[in-house]
Amino acid sequence: MKVSLFATCLVDTFQTNVGKATVEILERLGCEIEFPRSQVCCGQPAYNSGHIEKAKEPMKKMIDTFLHAEVIVTPSGSCATMFKEYPHVFKDDPLYAEKAQIVADKTYELTDFIVNVLKVEDVGASFNHKITYHPSCHMTRLLGVKDAPYTLLNNVKGLEFVPLPYSYNCCGFGGTFSVKMGNISEQMVDEKVDSAIETEAEYLVGADGGCLMNIGGRMHRRGEKIKAIHIAEILNQIV
Repeated sequence: MKVSLFATCLVDTFQTNVGKATVEILERLGCEIEFPRSQVCCGQPAYNSGHIEKAKEPMKKMIDTFLHAEVIVTPSGSCATMFKEYPHVFKDDPLYAEKAQIVADKTYELTDFIVNVLKVEDVGASFNHKITYHPSCHMTRLLGVKDAPYTLLNNVKGLEFVPLPYSYNCCGFGGTFSVKMGNISEQMVDEKVDSAIETEAEYLVGADGGCLMNIGGRMHRRGEKIKAIHIAEILNQIV
């Protein structure tokens, strides 16, 4: 299967190891990877802030970029959700309505693609550490991907999984929410960090770069020992 990688802004700019891990995992599972160089932001920051018309320009760019892909995979639940929202955004646009639906229908978050399309539950990874998992809001509530990450993590050799208390509480990121409502966001992420520390895990794992940046940044500023890590980086730990 030929996979077009939708890297996301955060992976491209700050979390390049996540992109590398995603490519290496999929290649080991028999996929051929292509990286369309014309990809840009999916438009989510502007869209979530209510600037829908301004968001349409990068959205159209992404639709045109990935229109002819066989399948689109991204290591981000929130960005995959944005692609799924394109048909709604362009429902009254005679030029982009159909194209938006085509792109949305073949877009998958990484763990969802591995488990539900490739039908793989054990990628052969090994990670001898105690972890807990943060299920991000967009990925679980909007995209509907809930079980796939747990399925893959439960098959990682040597991994000890500890449930995260109040796991479905938002971490406080919410894109521009964390900027506009900084004081509230700080209290929310502190609650998330406190929950992670309660598990005594070495790593907090997630599947969304924004959440991991927010939680990991707060952990660092508080001087906590627990680290934030993307699930792709764990699934790529092959001995």
